[in-house]
Amino acid sequence: MASVFNVSAYLFTRIDDPASVRAVLLERAGAAGLRGTILLAEEGINLFLAGEENALRGFLGDLRSDARFAALTATESWSDEVPFGKLLVKVKREIIRMDRPEVRPQDGRAPAVTPDTLRRWLDRGADDEGREVVLVDTRNAFEVDYGTFAGAKDWRIDRFTQFPDAADSHRDELEGKTVVSFCTGGIRCEKAALHLRAEGLEAYQLEGGILGWFEAQGAAHWNGDCFVFDEREALDPSLSVRAVS
Repeated sequence: MASVFNVSAYLFTRIDDPASVRAVLLERAGAAGLRGTILLAEEGINLFLAGEENALRGFLGDLRSDARFAALTATESWSDEVPFGKLLVKVKREIIRMDRPEVRPQDGRAPAVTPDTLRRWLDRGADDEGREVVLVDTRNAFEVDYGTFAGAKDWRIDRFTQFPDAADSHRDELEGKTVVSFCTGGIRCEKAALHLRAEGLEAYQLEGGILGWFEAQGAAHWNGDCFVFDEREALDPSLSVRAVS
């Protein structure tokens, strides 16, 4: 049985002192024997960590004791080995770069749909009001090539900063429809949904992203695997590394 506990999590929340938070989290994560990456910015936190289960759960518990991070939720998975070579804690301008300073999820989230709600919509072919549902993949093209939702829009972007312009040029594909943006863990699709709504579209984000969908719905409406930014490379819909046949 896989023995290494893995979590991915993010939260858009105002952090006035990311450098001082970095020092605290670097010490705590190091003391807990964790490996992975923690990104901090004035707009929030994004982390991918692995280690011994109790140590990692304790780290997350301590993190949530800070009111700024109390709402942090994590997607969990297991692996045979630690998929990170070392521990990195970095301060960045954005925890996910979009280069659109007017998009400020730390000031208010875009509406989200749960995996259960989206599953119901996809099963019936429309949302609860009978509107056509369009899924928009906000990830980079090479990630999409590992797997995506059946019928999802894929605009072949190379980096997330290209998403707003791509969405604007494909607006006719989205007009008058219920748009659900998605990404690996939720962080990119949260910013994407805010941009789309600012442009007047009926847009939502998929709560928990693809990994949250796998956790709740498995392989339903999904083709392939999900690329992850660690040494596992990709996870199948059971949140396991695809076995080599």
